[in-house]
This record gives sequence, structure tokens and C-alpha cells, in this order.
Amino acid sequence: MEDTTPIDSSERWIDIDKLLTRNGNLVGPGFEPGPELREFLQQDCKVLCIGAGGLGCEILKDMALSGFVNIDVIDMDTIDISNLNRQFLFRLQDVGKPKAVVAAERINARVPGANVTAHFGRIEDMPLQFYQEFTVIVLGLDSLEARRYMNSIACSLLEFDEEGNPDMSTIKPLVDGGTEGFKGHARVILPGVTPCFECTLWLFPPQTKFPLCTLAETPRTPAHCIEYAHLILWSQQRSHEEFDTDDEEHMQWVYSNALARAKQYGIEGVTFQLTQGVVKNIIPAIASTNAIVSAACVLEALKLITMCSTGLNNYMMYTGSQGIYTHTVAYERDPQCPVCSAGVEVVAPADSTLQQVIDLMLAHPQLGKMLAHPSVSYGSKQLYARGIYEEDSRPNLAKPVRELLEGDEPAALLTVNDKKLSASLRVRLRLKEPQQ
Repeated sequence: MEDTTPIDSSERWIDIDKLLTRNGNLVGPGFEPGPELREFLQQDCKVLCIGAGGLGCEILKDMALSGFVNIDVIDMDTIDISNLNRQFLFRLQDVGKPKAVVAAERINARVPGANVTAHFGRIEDMPLQFYQEFTVIVLGLDSLEARRYMNSIACSLLEFDEEGNPDMSTIKPLVDGGTEGFKGHARVILPGVTPCFECTLWLFPPQTKFPLCTLAETPRTPAHCIEYAHLILWSQQRSHEEFDTDDEEHMQWVYSNALARAKQYGIEGVTFQLTQGVVKNIIPAIASTNAIVSAACVLEALKLITMCSTGLNNYMMYTGSQGIYTHTVAYERDPQCPVCSAGVEVVAPADSTLQQVIDLMLAHPQLGKMLAHPSVSYGSKQLYARGIYEEDSRPNLAKPVRELLEGDEPAALLTVNDKKLSASLRVRLRLKEPQQ
């Protein structure tokens, strides 16, 4: 039977107070010990946990027990029975309910004083102002695409001065945790200071892919049968629909067709859980790995907010398959990163039109991969906009860009938007005079 007795509140923060009210040799820069730090932590500070799955449950628990009070959690998933072996905030009667809502209710009921607010929905549906409210954002995600989206959101809030130096007051820190089986990582991202996700995309291994000829003609494993149903049969029989990995009916369809394919070739081992894992590229989670990585993430969040200790610089890797091994690496930021830099440099002849500048962006080795139909603005002035304002701004395409910038400065910081982007990009345009 579950013990629902609340945690004793007497002297409950004595250990946190020892960290926040005493000086030491390992404290972070600008640390000023005093009771005001815990007051800020518990009254004014707001933290956001993104994800309420295996890692997210651990993060919420650790934050509530480490002195954080005002916590928001967002997740778009509902509870599945397969989650119960490691996502300890959920019970059998919770199956089918939103993860974020149930997780918030459990933490609030179990930890006195906790104020966890749930948001059941997609991170893409929340306005930019929502993310501006938080002191730190902690990621407990299992998707590279979601990480890149949150990275672009945090970087879009960053402002630079005229010399390209980041305004430290506009930095929105991210603490990211990730686990794959017995492996995990924790990293701290300070946009404009430390490398962001785009700076280090090479850290993420490419997804396993199978040759289509193997799937269609000589399947040998359960994964081959599942991917045949997912990639080939779906396009043949339901080409008018976009496959949604979060749609239960879509996943059941793939499972039943993969099972029939496996029986045809005498292959065993196709299960619904495996179907989800193959289609979503999910590696089975280990509860102990989640606990270790969560502890590292919450500790880094506490250090960022209070400076009670020197923070992680800037990536920690954990391996638990053969004993316990951790390794810390200080990765370097890409000064030309199109997401977190002061602006990717584009050099254009001084007499270029706006259309010619846009063409240079589309041909740029970095920007060209990220743009399709860009809109361009300079400060609060819209130079060219797609959509309902396109007709009004189209005449600007033929005008010299220097005329549109209304100045003789040889450089300008442009803001570029595109449907392919999750947030704006900065482009540092440099106009080059012809050589005499």
C-alpha cells in the first residue's frame, strides 16, 4: 500500500541552508551567502520542466525536494501502461490521463509547499512570452527535434550589443538531460556563452536506417517488418494521411500489419511496445540512469540560480553499463552558429538589391540548409514579408538594400524568419565596396 504521509517539514531545508548561507572555496562567481537566497529560490524563482516521462518524473521530484517551489511542467503525452515500471509518479488508474497533470498532482500532494502547475500540450503551441517567465528551463526530453526547438526559443530571447557581445541579462539558461539505456548526459547551455545544440549537433548519432530493398524483399528481423509497415505499406495504403507517431490508431495499424508481415516470413518478436520503439526510435529506459542524470540536472539548476557552487562546464557524460563512469567535457561554441551567434555573416556588394541579398542567404553554406522562403526585417522595419504582407513589401526586393537600411553603415543586423525555422535567425550583413 502506498505511503501518502507528507514529508516532515521541521528543519526540512537545513541542508539547503548550509549551501546557501556559508561561503566556501568552491562557490560560483558573485556568490553572496545569506537567507535571501532561499527566499528567492522559493518565492520569486520560477522553473520550467519540459517533459513528464521517465526523466521528467525524476526531475520534478528532485526539484521539489531541493527547495524549488514554483515549478511548471509541460508534456503532450498521456500515460501508457508500459510507463509504470519507471515513471513512478503514475499508477494503474492513471492510464490514459495527461502525464503533466498527474505528475503535478502527485508532487503537490506529496511535498508540502510545492506549487507545480501542469500544461497538457505541445511546446510549440506556447507563446514566446510563456518561456520568458522562467528563471531556468530544464529539459527532460527524448526527441532531438524538441531539443532543437527549445534551443532556438532560448537563443531567440538573447540580445546583443552593437559590438556583438551578448547582453547577460537576456540569457535564458537551459539545463538538458538525456538517457539511452545505461548511458546519459547532462549539459548546461547559456546562449551566447556556451555551445548550444546547433553548435554540437554532431554529438547526436544518426538514426538507424534500413535499405528499402531489405524491407520489401528479404526481412530478417522484427524491426524490418515494423519499418516495412511504417515506411512502405503506409505510403501505399494511406498516402493521403500524414503518419503521426502519437496517434494510437496509427501505431496500432503499423503493429497489426507488421505482425502479419512477420508471420508471413516466420519471424517472431513483433510486439506493440517494440513497434513504438522502432517507429519512435526509442531505446529502453533504465530507472537508475534517469535518477542519476536527473540529480545532475537539478543540481546544475540550483547552482545556476544561487551560484552556491561552480557550475558544470559544460557537458557531463555518464556510462553505467560497466561500472559507473562519468566524464566532463568543455565543448566550444561555434562563433558562426546560425542560432546562438550575434549573426551569421553574409557579405554582399554595396550596391546589392534586397533580392540579391536574399539569394546570397539561400546560397550560404549554413543558412541555405535552414531557409526556403525567408522574410527579412531590420530592427522594427519589415523589409520583405511572406504571406499577407507580401504584396506591400514586394517592391522592396528591387531596391538597393543600403537605401532600405537608411544609413551609410557598412554592416547591419538583419532578422530572418522562415516556415522551416522554429525561431528567428540573425544575419550580420556586411556591404563591401568595390575595389578601386
